[in-house]
Amino acid sequence: MAKVNIIFYSMYGHIYKMAEAEAQGAREVETTEVKIYKVPETIPEDILIKSGAKKAQEVFSHIPIATLDSLAQADAIIFGTPTRFGMMAGQMREFLDTTGSLWNTGALVGKIGSVFTATSTQHGGQESTILSFHTTLLHHGMIIVGLPFTEPGLSDTSNIHGGTPYGASSVAIFGDESRPTQLELELARHQGKRVAELAKKIFG
Repeated sequence: MAKVNIIFYSMYGHIYKMAEAEAQGAREVETTEVKIYKVPETIPEDILIKSGAKKAQEVFSHIPIATLDSLAQADAIIFGTPTRFGMMAGQMREFLDTTGSLWNTGALVGKIGSVFTATSTQHGGQESTILSFHTTLLHHGMIIVGLPFTEPGLSDTSNIHGGTPYGASSVAIFGDESRPTQLELELARHQGKRVAELAKKIFG
């Protein structure tokens, strides 16, 4: 049985919705165990309340907090993070900065790693966020999996949406309930399924 863990940070819930879509896709692959975790929040509670994020995060308050075991016990890990100035969110960076002991023992070498993201604007750094995230995964010796152009949604130009060959993404605006779009969620589902299929071939 291949084990796929999805580890995300979400401030307003967009990344959480995508994480659930990733999990849906991974569960379509038989004999795959899928679990979802969130990284710890680091923003002071008063700021979360003022920004509206505290209420938004109640939707996924039941999701357990990620630990180093969440990484070490998985065969494949799909990471989700919003973009902050073209890079991963600080909460995800802080979590990854605690993985030195795993790096020291080579615990993640040979595991599959994949990334999805969201930005608040069309050109907010979706691709740079995923590509810069890959640097950490490569230092851990992970096998990087993206989202190939065999997925027709990547070539859709009928409207503004996310989606890159490096991983699923969304143009997500706070307060816009239509985001992520159905197309963006479908790309996330395909990514989850692809990761699980490869994990099954390698580890299953």
